[in-house]
Amino acid sequence: MRITRHSDYALRTLMYLALKQGSVVTINEIAERYGISRNHLTKVVNRLHQLGYLRATRGKNGGLTLASAPGQISVGAVFRDMESSLAVVECVDEPGACVLSPSCRLQGLFNQAQAAFLAQLDAHTLADLLPPETGRQLRDLLAIER
Repeated sequence: MRITRHSDYALRTLMYLALKQGSVVTINEIAERYGISRNHLTKVVNRLHQLGYLRATRGKNGGLTLASAPGQISVGAVFRDMESSLAVVECVDEPGACVLSPSCRLQGLFNQAQAAFLAQLDAHTLADLLPPETGRQLRDLLAIER
C-alpha cells in the first residue's frame, strides 16, 4: 500500500494545527514550515474542511483551526477519507481482475494485511501522535513558539 501525499499532508496539517491549538494558522505558514507545495496543500486543506476535520475562515484574520479536539480525530479515519484506494494490489478492489482469482489465496492474505494495517491506525488519535515530550520536540523542529 502506497500512502499518497494526500493522507501524508492531511495528517501533518492536522498535527500542526494541534500543536498550535488555540491559534489561527494559514496555509502559507504550514507549507513553509514543512517545505511542501502550497498549491497541493490547499487542495488537501479544502478536503479536510469539507470532511469537517478543520475550520477554515476567509479574510484578513482568517485561517485554519481544528474542528475537534485532537483526541477526537482518528488517524485511521483521516487516512481512509484522504485515500482514493486502500488496495495493495488490483484484485483487492476488483475481485476477478486477475486470471488467478478463482483459486488464489493472495487476495485473502492482502485483505488480512490491509485490515491489520487499518486496525493499527484506528487505534490511534491525533492526540496519541503528540504526547508532551514529542509535542515539545515537534514544536522546536517546526519553530512553533508557545
